[in-house]
Amino acid sequence: MESVEKKLRIGYGFGRTLELPFERAVERAREALKAEGFGVLCEINVREKLQEKLGVDFPNYLILGACNPPLAHQALLREMDLGLLLPCNVIVYEKGGHSVVAAIDAEKMLSVVGNPELFAVAEHVNTRLRRVIDSL
Repeated sequence: MESVEKKLRIGYGFGRTLELPFERAVERAREALKAEGFGVLCEINVREKLQEKLGVDFPNYLILGACNPPLAHQALLREMDLGLLLPCNVIVYEKGGHSVVAAIDAEKMLSVVGNPELFAVAEHVNTRLRRVIDSL
């Protein structure tokens, strides 16, 4: 299957709809993150957790907590409490027979801190995350 050139408009992130099965979209997202220097520190299987805790059926939905260690280090040196906003989340979910992959807009996320020293780091993070999404 080919990927669909369908970018999503999200006010606090950016994403793309893919004509791929969920498992393949997750695999491609992990590969693209790795290629941009991000590791996945944690993952939350939302479908599994909602089934376990609430007994509800929910589509496949995975939250990947992505981190680029050098950029995280730079940001934490400028704002020690920034860990409250880390890692950068990337989501993969099923919708209408397709898969969606989206990433947080780091510039918007870090703007809540009000520390201008973080702007350059956030811009670097966004450049990399946009390349992740664009490469899918």
